[in-house]
Amino acid sequence: MWLTNLRLVLPDRILEGASLRLEDGIIAEISPNPPRDSGAVDGRGLTALPGIVDIHGDMLERELEPRPGTVFPTRLALFELDKRLAANGITTAFAAVALADGPGLRSESRAKELIAAIHDARDELLVDMLVHARFEIGLPQSVDLIHQCLERDQLQMVSLMDHTPGQGQFRDLEIYVEYMTRWLGNREAALSSARESQERPASWDIGREVANAARVRGVAVASHDDDTSEKVALMHDFGATISEFPVTLEAAQSAKERGMFVAMGAPNALRGGSHSGNLSAVDGIRAGVVDVLAADYHPASLLQSVFALERSGVLPLHEAVRLVTDNAARCAGLMDRGRLEPGLRADIALVQPGDHARVRATLREGKPIYNDGFVRRLEQ
Repeated sequence: MWLTNLRLVLPDRILEGASLRLEDGIIAEISPNPPRDSGAVDGRGLTALPGIVDIHGDMLERELEPRPGTVFPTRLALFELDKRLAANGITTAFAAVALADGPGLRSESRAKELIAAIHDARDELLVDMLVHARFEIGLPQSVDLIHQCLERDQLQMVSLMDHTPGQGQFRDLEIYVEYMTRWLGNREAALSSARESQERPASWDIGREVANAARVRGVAVASHDDDTSEKVALMHDFGATISEFPVTLEAAQSAKERGMFVAMGAPNALRGGSHSGNLSAVDGIRAGVVDVLAADYHPASLLQSVFALERSGVLPLHEAVRLVTDNAARCAGLMDRGRLEPGLRADIALVQPGDHARVRATLREGKPIYNDGFVRRLEQ
């Protein structure tokens, strides 16, 4: 199948009026000219970029419980999130599952259920959904679950977290209390949560064990909310290759100096700052220390932040796109996707640019997984 009249976002440049030939699920050819094939799909006015790769998305819990106490079936939530991801040009998504007790549905038993559901439903999903297990060092009882899931090949990324108030993301205790009050709807409950978190014993020795177990299985390891160069050095010593959501420029720079990928939140980049007063993703990008943007809690922000970075002159489009495609795939060890390049997977998002860019169609391995009808004959 040929797609023609496209603005192609290649790794190092933009190619106008170009064509793609897709065959057996891969990109077979890129041409700067229209094909001779009269049956080519006309993508006039659209920009083609690689399917977006999201290494950290926290949205599944919200699909399960959109309002406090309103819990829906797990597979229903999974299928609904799947559609949202495809409609936002995402073809590979790491569902971030918290192995922790916390607000809403966060618990070890719920995590086990979610991981199993994702694993069992993978062949039925539109996007390639993988599991990013979030291990909280203050809850060592989750170690057994980590080992079990690794042995079953159910995890594709593991991050090490310490959400103890007073450091990391919540260096300001009042910001933690305000955040938890919004989650729990009650300030007293938020204060109680803070006290319980601070009283919980936390040891990084257990984090080293988890990191080693993941690395043996070839699973990428990420640190989380790094706030100092010392914390980054420790995580690097554990074998972490990704520093996600560093909260200070110092930490991000330290991670880059050690050859780690630095991932920031796409909502942070789109909104122009962190919702908790930490490092601005745009400031990090300007400083040259950000490699990847992740959905965090808002999948639409991935695509929108890319075009916002171009409009504001922070990055040319092809460099901005790499933050959510090539770099994201590489940091996760997925070398078969993330670029419009012959021989790689035909994961493609067809986008109509504008103040709010619109995904008109998404293809995964050459097959449409989303099409709003704008691109005619795509499914023929």
